[in-house]
Amino acid sequence: MSAAAFPAAPVSPHRSDMDLVRVYVWQWPVRLTHWVIAISIAVLAVTGIYLGRPFLVVPGEARFHFVTGTMKIIHFYAAIAFTAAVVSRVIWMFTGNTYARWDKFIPVGRRRRRGIVGTVKFYFFALRKPPGFVGHNPLAGMAYALVFLMYFAMIGTGLAMYSVSARVGSPLRSFQFLVPLFGGLQSAHWIHHVLMWLILGFVVHHIYSAIYMSQVEANATVESIFSGYKFVPPEDVVYSGYRFVSREESVPDPLLHRPHPKSGPRHG
Repeated sequence: MSAAAFPAAPVSPHRSDMDLVRVYVWQWPVRLTHWVIAISIAVLAVTGIYLGRPFLVVPGEARFHFVTGTMKIIHFYAAIAFTAAVVSRVIWMFTGNTYARWDKFIPVGRRRRRGIVGTVKFYFFALRKPPGFVGHNPLAGMAYALVFLMYFAMIGTGLAMYSVSARVGSPLRSFQFLVPLFGGLQSAHWIHHVLMWLILGFVVHHIYSAIYMSQVEANATVESIFSGYKFVPPEDVVYSGYRFVSREESVPDPLLHRPHPKSGPRHG
């Protein structure tokens, strides 16, 4: 991919580090669901590992301690919080601002598809400059889409396993139809276990990449998940992903770039 194919947007060679604009990227529902998912994953992992292989030994009769039962209750309520947050985030993909939309996870637009190769080259240190996407770049967006599929598989296997032990009359017993879909309880348990480790692996990579990109781009990537704001060059807002598209494709659509009173320039 030659430099001529993807010329840089017109930028002043004397621009200082102060030539940045503050953009409201992550709205509060995105930030809230992010942290609920993060905390619930930690709780679910600890309690799930214990339920799979109890490692606490307490003196006396079990009925006076109820350690495993307590772990199961905590696991159950953390799963409810996790499910609610995941479903809420998916709903927000269709109701939130442009940075939260579903098309930032599935690259249906030509510009985002063109940005995939360039993003890969940047991650492999073949390009010096970062992608220039204000929200999720197309490669990260696709990775998050895969993670959400794992989330739903995790929720499905969890419901399948819980449905057979739910009390009589519980609405959760209606999810027993999921058991044969996952190949039985043993297979559902195995899938649930494997997905847990895959998700924990993603968490490690997510934290690393967030810190790395925050240092490289110097745009408050990590801080934005608390405040919602990023500080980016103005051309990254107008010509999002401009480094990987031709100048003709970089011409902004005025209908997509009208300022918004709360969330700043509305562009992905």
